[in-house]
Amino acid sequence: MKKIHSTTVIAVKHNGQLAIGADGQATMNNYVVKRNVKKIRKLFEGKVIAGFAGSTADAFTLLERFEEKLNSYGGNVKRAAIELAKDWRMDRYLRRLESMLIVIAKDELLVISGNGDVLEPDNEVAAIGSGAMYAQSAALALKKHAAHLTAEEMVRESLQIAADICIFTNHNFVVEKLG
Repeated sequence: MKKIHSTTVIAVKHNGQLAIGADGQATMNNYVVKRNVKKIRKLFEGKVIAGFAGSTADAFTLLERFEEKLNSYGGNVKRAAIELAKDWRMDRYLRRLESMLIVIAKDELLVISGNGDVLEPDNEVAAIGSGAMYAQSAALALKKHAAHLTAEEMVRESLQIAADICIFTNHNFVVEKLG
């Protein structure tokens, strides 16, 4: 059975605000199987928001594990992310999971991968999925040349640009913000 995947998820930290958004398309090979997948989840009583790219079932497993880690470490997002990344890399079952996460909380923006990476982007923009580079490029340009926009507006516009270019990204956006 072919895996359902392909998406664009982007998060922007700008002027004390954090926003994360994703499109709603899921594809199998070269056709669309669903247009309104919700790839953004609120965790830890809404204090943490995560977005995922990759296999949906794998992402749900990782999100559950991440929330368990958040609870274990009293909401310490960075510590929970590091512990999840360790487990993800070392555990025989978890390391087969094909997904990536972007997590935002309070003043933090992290990318978590199955390679054991927990990355805090220097430029306060993180993107994952098939349209990631389109959205990230757009967000970086907006931060530089349209600084009057909010983080949420930057996320929406970046997703719009990615959806106009990437065939695996659609225009059904879900955007959440913090701060």
